[in-house]
Amino acid sequence: MEKLWLKNYPPGVAHDVNPEQYRSLTHLLEESFQKNAARPFAVCMDSWMSYGQLDQLSGAFGAWLQGKGLEPGARVALMLPNIPQFPVTMAGVLRAGYTCVNVNPLYTARELEHQLKDSGATVIVVLENFAATLAEVIDNTQVQHVVLASMGDLLGFWYGKWITFAVRHLAKMVPAYTLTLAEGQTATSFKQAIAEGAALPFKAAASTLDSIAFLQYTGGTTGLSKGAVLTHRNIVAAVLQAQAWFTPALERVGDIRQTNSITALPLYHIFALTLSLLAIRWGSHLTLIPNPRDIGGFVETLKKRRFHLLPAVNTLFNALLQHPQFKKVDFSSLCVTQAGGMAASAGTARHWLETTGCPMVEGWGMSETCAIGTNNPVLSKEFSGTIGLPLPGIDIAIKDDAGNSLAQGQSGEICIKGPNVMTGYYQQAEETRQAFTADGFLRTGDVGIMDERGYTKIVDRKKDMILVSGFNVFPSELENVISLCDGVLECAVIGVPDEKQGEAIKVFVIRDNPHLSEDDIARYCQQNLTGYKRPKYIEFRDDLPKSNVGKVLRRELRVGK
Repeated sequence: MEKLWLKNYPPGVAHDVNPEQYRSLTHLLEESFQKNAARPFAVCMDSWMSYGQLDQLSGAFGAWLQGKGLEPGARVALMLPNIPQFPVTMAGVLRAGYTCVNVNPLYTARELEHQLKDSGATVIVVLENFAATLAEVIDNTQVQHVVLASMGDLLGFWYGKWITFAVRHLAKMVPAYTLTLAEGQTATSFKQAIAEGAALPFKAAASTLDSIAFLQYTGGTTGLSKGAVLTHRNIVAAVLQAQAWFTPALERVGDIRQTNSITALPLYHIFALTLSLLAIRWGSHLTLIPNPRDIGGFVETLKKRRFHLLPAVNTLFNALLQHPQFKKVDFSSLCVTQAGGMAASAGTARHWLETTGCPMVEGWGMSETCAIGTNNPVLSKEFSGTIGLPLPGIDIAIKDDAGNSLAQGQSGEICIKGPNVMTGYYQQAEETRQAFTADGFLRTGDVGIMDERGYTKIVDRKKDMILVSGFNVFPSELENVISLCDGVLECAVIGVPDEKQGEAIKVFVIRDNPHLSEDDIARYCQQNLTGYKRPKYIEFRDDLPKSNVGKVLRRELRVGK
């Protein structure tokens, strides 16, 4: 198929990338550590870390892991929020020749047990705040070594001690736990592991581009979560693709190494992880936000220093916009507002532009594609309502259920091929086979249409489609329209059983105007939606059920949660 999108690439953006310029992701990391040793890498709660410190600490942690006699490629689980221990651990694991297994710190015991057992992780690095969950399941896993981190470990001696004390005893954020260890199992504090590793020899790993870098587990929206196998090649390609796409918007920064990227989305999530690795490639720095749910604290952090790149999901953008202090932030340096992880609404995008003066740029990707798939040009002046163009080196095809490519303008499943696409699901041969078409495209489960310019518009997830009197209705379209109704802060649409129509449409609404009524929304929908797309039921709520990365959980709305 003709690559329609290439004709609409921004000037200067390459059509392809070459991961082969690096021997591995480790090569990319170590090159940056050496080039930028004296430069700042990250700031967290006003405590700074340099690239030189990241190099030293991650090398020590890698040596500690090697001292445990792990087999090459051994899986090491990271159960950490956005604190400096995360990049230190991640880099140490990769440099030592092992595989990172990113774990959501807010997992339940059942979810944690599944991921540890499925991945075969033999080491876990966990913030003590979440150790009680690990204690419930460790006996049922292959974990041999536990590394316990405290919040203040890398925040300086006195300040770090104060933060750890405050978290433990004032905020009482560390539930009591008893970590019962079997013979051969060990538990070590993070600081002790670093100290022991600093005294051990470190052997550079022989990782290649085809070695496994991450097992990135899917959200598990249907059944048990699966580990997407992401190789060093996949990650390097994604970083280079992101660099090619984002660099034009940051030219006004001057020295791109001065770029300050806000890292509020969790680093265990592929969206934030890929962009953090891009910052390392640039030699720029991150502002780590350990708890983005504390919107007041987040806004205060944004006030402290200029920032240039702000990635988030639609719900986080909404939360920021609703905070009374947000308008007092200096947005003059903001070059890119990157939306992803879920569909961005036109209403939120409009409000964001009015408040910040920086257009919201929407993109699309998956864990299976290292977060990279398509993106709108970063120099766009307005919200497009599409997910943009495939990034360099990526092919997008719209296919039917049989895997046949459809003509331009027809609706079908978005399928993707590129060097950033996973090799498969970990130890899931049948799931892997079903995930790919015969010609090697990954089936995404998203329904979309590509226009004559190569821009793709997502219609919805296949499983979320509502059938009303024989007509297909896709919730995201309705949510986008209803979000523009005055007084609507956020909304979610589902289908409910209906004796006459098969299914009827129900919309859940969070309002920022208490006087907004069901009749107001009904009138708005009558003006903006054709008959079969209008909601039959309207329910006001104070909040919507969401995943830990901010996606609205329609399945919970369907069962009445």
